[in-house]
Amino acid sequence: MFKKILVALDHSKSDSVLLPRVKELCRLTNASLLLLHVSTGWKASWQRDLNLTDSREMEEDRDYLHEVETALRREGFDVDSRHATGNAADAIVRTAQEENCDLIAMATHGHRWLSDLIHGTTIGKVRHETDIPLFLVKGSPT
Repeated sequence: MFKKILVALDHSKSDSVLLPRVKELCRLTNASLLLLHVSTGWKASWQRDLNLTDSREMEEDRDYLHEVETALRREGFDVDSRHATGNAADAIVRTAQEENCDLIAMATHGHRWLSDLIHGTTIGKVRHETDIPLFLVKGSPT
């Protein structure tokens, strides 16, 4: 069924809701996991263009990603991870395509009304930019 699942982590409480569901699915399908976290802060967005060093947030994000990857590996999962910067939706779609993922797992956060209306949601953008199926889990409200 699924061979490689991209798991979009956002370093929030929602990850603790998403990961158990993804682990269940992974056990059923024997798929490998590719964890992805996208740092979206100002420094992360401009790092390449301005040749900036990593921000504290980016370092913490990488540490978090490594911790989750290590924990899943200890549980016996075939898992790898990637860290990206910039626009989350673009990075999720690009990574899923480059890594030949056949499912993208993400947690939803509910609506932040005005912000969602003006900017859209990451999930909304991802679903319009890819043909890869999405596995959505209702996460914790932010």
